[in-house]
Amino acid sequence: MEFFRIKKDIPFMRHALVFNVISALTFVAAVFFLIHKGLHFSVEFTGGTVMELRYDQPANLEKIRHTLETIGYEQPEATGFGTAHDVMLRLPVVKNITPKDASAKVFDALCKAENGGLKQIDTVSAKGEHVVKQSCADASGATELVSLQKVEFVGPQVGDELAQNGLNALVMVVIGVMIYLAVRFEWKFAVAAIIANLHDVVIILGFFAFFQWEFSLTVLAGVLAVLGYSVNESVVIFDRIRENFRKQRKASVHEVIDNAITSTISRTIITHGCTQMMVLSMLFLGGPTLHYFAMALTIGICFGIYSSVFVAAAVAMWLGVKREDLIKPVKPKDETDGAVV
Repeated sequence: MEFFRIKKDIPFMRHALVFNVISALTFVAAVFFLIHKGLHFSVEFTGGTVMELRYDQPANLEKIRHTLETIGYEQPEATGFGTAHDVMLRLPVVKNITPKDASAKVFDALCKAENGGLKQIDTVSAKGEHVVKQSCADASGATELVSLQKVEFVGPQVGDELAQNGLNALVMVVIGVMIYLAVRFEWKFAVAAIIANLHDVVIILGFFAFFQWEFSLTVLAGVLAVLGYSVNESVVIFDRIRENFRKQRKASVHEVIDNAITSTISRTIITHGCTQMMVLSMLFLGGPTLHYFAMALTIGICFGIYSSVFVAAAVAMWLGVKREDLIKPVKPKDETDGAVV
């Protein structure tokens, strides 16, 4: 399906050097910010306490953050999830304070901010276990202002293990993609695609380092998704290049690549346009839980298109890809074959 068809090929490869210089500068800047500033890891990686609260009225997140700041937490993370009444707190590890004491101190401060008093409720869980829940009630004790739904502690060792597993997953994806492209096409295409994909990943991480956006497991999942999404666009272009080498026998490598990219523009607009609409809906309507996940996908989609056209195709061209790499020449028939001696 095509929205339109461009009759004259666009000379993308004529400007490949300029765009790759821009890519190289962007890549270097991203690496600089990663080294200089580093990523702002979430509690899942650094360790800390995660608390889930439920308010009787829609929660005032700014008021909650201000309350946490008054008791010593810098840049506290308070986000809504589910409904406007539900709040999730991510609190970093504080020296000389146990996780249990930290959660009690935080809940006490939030209760006082609501002009309420603490009380404990004895309940029985679905498994038949005795559970003591903390809540904050008004002066009469009849109305529950805030209730503590859940408290979890993530240790630093768990965070280190998650970071190592995430790095291992990234390496395995890169190796798998390289093997797939080398088998399906040719090693020059595999190298070009991996360079383009790593270009996308490092730039995404550079954005998160520069703006100090929270890097969580959800964002890591978005980065891995971008890897697969970006290589898909490269495979489409590489497949069209191989097809053009069969059809356009007299065309140069530049002309073959330009025609391959131009002929896939309509497909690119349809595919990436629809995907981007879904991602933007998560970005603007998905709430804080999906915000940075959608942000990683948005950056990855934009740079994925760019890298597939100006990085992957150009690098393959500079590596010297030619018709003989993809199409085996037909061996001339030996005149002596079938001759009777």
